Amino acid sequence: MRIASWNVNSVRTRLDQVVAWLEQAQPDVLCLQETKVADELFPHAAFEQLGYHCTISGQKAYNGVALISRLPMEDVQIGFDALLPSDPEAPRLSEQKRVISALIDGIRVLNLYVPNGSSLSSEKYGYKLEWLNCLKRYLQIQEEQGDPLCMVGDFNIGPEDRDLHDPQRLTGGIMASAPEREALQVVIGDRLSDAFRLFEPAAGHWSWWDYRSGAWDRDQGWRIDHIYLSPELVDCATGCVIDRTPRGNTQPSDHAPVMVNLEWDLEDEEDE
Repeated sequence: MRIASWNVNSVRTRLDQVVAWLEQAQPDVLCLQETKVADELFPHAAFEQLGYHCTISGQKAYNGVALISRLPMEDVQIGFDALLPSDPEAPRLSEQKRVISALIDGIRVLNLYVPNGSSLSSEKYGYKLEWLNCLKRYLQIQEEQGDPLCMVGDFNIGPEDRDLHDPQRLTGGIMASAPEREALQVVIGDRLSDAFRLFEPAAGHWSWWDYRSGAWDRDQGWRIDHIYLSPELVDCATGCVIDRTPRGNTQPSDHAPVMVNLEWDLEDEEDE
């Protein structure tokens, strides 16, 4: 199974680019973030013509996540409150459309758009840390359900200095502060592994280039788009890549797709 993640920064604005990439890359599942469209306006038809089905959670102009799959999607769960109905913070933190998951061929595919946080002095920074703490509680329930987990998305955090183009200057700031990194590590815990780092330990690999200051032309990027795998899936992962090509398009998203390949056979797993 090939699972991809891409912050498209408006699915309708970049629909032609997304469709072209789907035709070229042929993922089984594409997880989109920052779709920026209300559900009733989502462009289902363009994906259905390619043999994909869409499960969405959107809002006008901001946020929004979607699962695009040519495999059947079951037990769709939207928002934190899908697994945390009694959690006092989950309903409020689910108002922004940032969480969607489905069971696809026996794998729980969880698609996230983690808040950016804006700046260390912003109220949005506190919201980001609250959101990550709620994600930790959400994943505790998910683990109890027992499904193998592929968690993907725009995490808006460079986990380590090797994930930043200028760690000396950027470490300690937004998306690279100690509280953000520590919160992400708590979320990952001992259970989840960074799929990209299973295959590529070196620095110099980015998934996001700021539109400002010629970051793309200077290759001054960050690796903030991640795919995390539970142990059952780590054992069958055969590769994980960042496809920089779409970032060079005219009027591109500022993010590049990330894709993992899994040699997964649900029937074999059930027989074991």
